[in-house]
Amino acid sequence: MPSWNSRGLRGSTLEELINLTNTKYRENKLALIQKVPTPIKPIKIDQENRHITLAYFEQKSTVDYIGVVQGIPICFDAKECGVESFPIQNIHEHQIQFMTEFEAQKGIAFILIYFSGKDVFYYLRFNKLLEFWNRAQNGGRKSFLYQELDPHYQISVNNGVFVHYLEMINMDLQEREE
Repeated sequence: MPSWNSRGLRGSTLEELINLTNTKYRENKLALIQKVPTPIKPIKIDQENRHITLAYFEQKSTVDYIGVVQGIPICFDAKECGVESFPIQNIHEHQIQFMTEFEAQKGIAFILIYFSGKDVFYYLRFNKLLEFWNRAQNGGRKSFLYQELDPHYQISVNNGVFVHYLEMINMDLQEREE
């Protein structure tokens, strides 16, 4: 079972930017998105400082964020990647299952990826993620390349919003209607 304190600060920069973005969306009444807390089981607690010093994940998490945008349910996970090849093993089967069920309920599921080497934020549509997932499951490439992604889904900073993914959701919705 993975240890809570061994995870370090992986992904914290991306999550902080997403949290700031979500706060701005909420303040402007555009969306209400919440970070999904990962349930942990404390093992050791520093009684003097009342801090958890060792804990384990109680259960598998589904996605990092869930909420609603103008009446449309959304869920997404946030991932960071330092190179131009994203390993499919960074997405877990239970996440694919949850996102599949979420989409079946007329929600929108996606992944926000920060390619730190390129300083690029990217919105990966669920159907494209599923394509990469199925390719790996069927013996194909176990990762996808940055070059395989549609450049239209690259996220730009807009009006002081760091990870302005609402525009990408709108584009995703338009493509679903076509």
